[in-house]
Amino acid sequence: MPAFWRTVRGLPGPLRAPLSLLFPSGAAQGGARRVSGAADVNSFVSRTKTCGELRSAHVGQEVTLCGWIQYQRQQQFVVLRDFQGLTQIIIPQDEAASHLRKILYDTPVESVVRLTGTVVPRPPGQTNPRLPTGDIEVKVKTVEILNSCKKLPFEIKDFAKKTEALRMQYRYLDLRSVQMQYNLRMRSQVVMRMREYLCNRHGFVDVETPTLFKKTPGGAKEFVVPSREAGKFYSLPQSPQQFKQLLMVGGLDRYFQVARCYRDEGSKPDRQPEFTQIDIEMSFADQAGIQALIEGLLQYSWPDEKGPITIPFPSITYDEALATYGTDKPDTRFEMKIIDVTDVFRNTEVGVLQKSLSEPRGTVRAICIPQGAKHLRNKDLESLNELAKSQFNQGILHFILRSDGSMKSALGKFLNEEQKLELVRAVQANVDDIVLLAAGEHEKVCSTLGKLRLEAADLLEARGQSLRNPSAFHFLWVVDFPLFLQKEENPRQLESVHHPFTAPHPSDEHLLYTDPAKVRGQHYDLVLNGNEIGGGSIRIHSAKLQRFILETVLKEDTELLSHLLEALDSGAPPHGGIALGLDRLICLLVGAASIRDVIAFPKSFKGRDLMCNSPDYIAPEELEPYHVKIAEPMPEVKVKSN
Repeated sequence: MPAFWRTVRGLPGPLRAPLSLLFPSGAAQGGARRVSGAADVNSFVSRTKTCGELRSAHVGQEVTLCGWIQYQRQQQFVVLRDFQGLTQIIIPQDEAASHLRKILYDTPVESVVRLTGTVVPRPPGQTNPRLPTGDIEVKVKTVEILNSCKKLPFEIKDFAKKTEALRMQYRYLDLRSVQMQYNLRMRSQVVMRMREYLCNRHGFVDVETPTLFKKTPGGAKEFVVPSREAGKFYSLPQSPQQFKQLLMVGGLDRYFQVARCYRDEGSKPDRQPEFTQIDIEMSFADQAGIQALIEGLLQYSWPDEKGPITIPFPSITYDEALATYGTDKPDTRFEMKIIDVTDVFRNTEVGVLQKSLSEPRGTVRAICIPQGAKHLRNKDLESLNELAKSQFNQGILHFILRSDGSMKSALGKFLNEEQKLELVRAVQANVDDIVLLAAGEHEKVCSTLGKLRLEAADLLEARGQSLRNPSAFHFLWVVDFPLFLQKEENPRQLESVHHPFTAPHPSDEHLLYTDPAKVRGQHYDLVLNGNEIGGGSIRIHSAKLQRFILETVLKEDTELLSHLLEALDSGAPPHGGIALGLDRLICLLVGAASIRDVIAFPKSFKGRDLMCNSPDYIAPEELEPYHVKIAEPMPEVKVKSN
């Protein structure tokens, strides 16, 4: 973040809003790789310059500025702000300018003004090197109040001090903040570069697909929309999945869309009922081709200020990810990997461990928390243990390696010296490290330790230890997912891990007819710093295979997908694709606390628009054409007269 933004009173230090983003130019954004020349942000409007572009080279010029009054001080200076920055306005102190002083000081902060004046150098000793416009000021000649501002519920500059609910209630004010301006302009820049890469460089076609669709099997819950046909409803699409496959059948060959998607997921942290994804599909593509496309897309659209990203991205199988990190979206910015110590405990007398090892897929695993004894307290270990019990019904054991090489643990009395030494070697523990151990079924144990790994990292960082570099970006492909998993509510029935249109791994296709639970899918996820930012697959292009999976394996009603099955039977090419979560990607890119900070008008945690107060009631008579009646009495709907 340039110094001039940090000097704005009340803004937190971590905010980063470079001029190259707020005012893009070819030189600032990578030369030939970018659009040459500066964008003309003063075309078609009544200003001649913005509040962020004046420099010493403009001294002597008469300019017209438009913006918001940010500060007033000493009845001599006003600071004007617009989307690009700040300019200090100096008011002449002679009697002839008294009307200007009165106007500018009687006008409330955050009022909108247009003024003209002459660019002059600041007096010696009064320059502000922390401000790009700090060498000059504008000596005002005329001023016009375009709109006076009432008293606001918060100060615009106090971005970090406002509650999220208040920010969302007054989103139009929150958008004036430096951070929101930065986030949305960064989003725009990245999307523009993605369009350029896909359309201009690789021949993709931007196609809009319908928003009003129909309910189809699988996936998250869908929003329904009543129609004027009695008993019939539209559904809002969770993604353009079926439409993009149909576009491949239609011979479009390469499709993409900045797609709006909808999921009725209720109150989930950091989720939105409507969100945006970069949706992509290609004919005649394999998994390696899709992955190479996305790596090139991200490298091309990546902001220069964030540093280069190296391709190809590393790859790991689903099984490896679970065994090493306890999750299918591992954060690889730090170590603390899960280690298999089963062999160490095969001949021990620890009853609970022996019982776990006697079960199918029984295992003992460990993670080593570096210097944990120096930074974690007993209550921290208790909280980790409680987390394992409450979320996974899994107990954990721990030991601390003392400086004399002894082990501080209840386990100590059950292990001989050779076993202790073998355990320390296996987990590569050093003095003052804490080692957490869990025993039981493989997947449950790994998932538990994966969660504890992240929680321990949070605790260490809260105590001042640096494990995860916030400015580092670690991409990772996770591949070879299982095609199906058992349903929680009915373990004898299978459901798709990704969606029912994912093609099986060629070498596993024969298992569909004998043991479908063992089939791997051609599904790939892209992970960034422990967050899934994209997922895709090679699709089933055979109508026969698609019908078999839907009817026989998943027990779905194929009538709901008859249009897709007919299309696949009409000469569908092999095809595959992916969707990148744009909101999540930009959130990680700018270091925002929530995806709500990178969406112009988001919904709250509970899915409400606090600014417009939606969803809202509709009068019964307005529902009649849709054959909908409310089961419970509604509050009286007040209709405003025109």
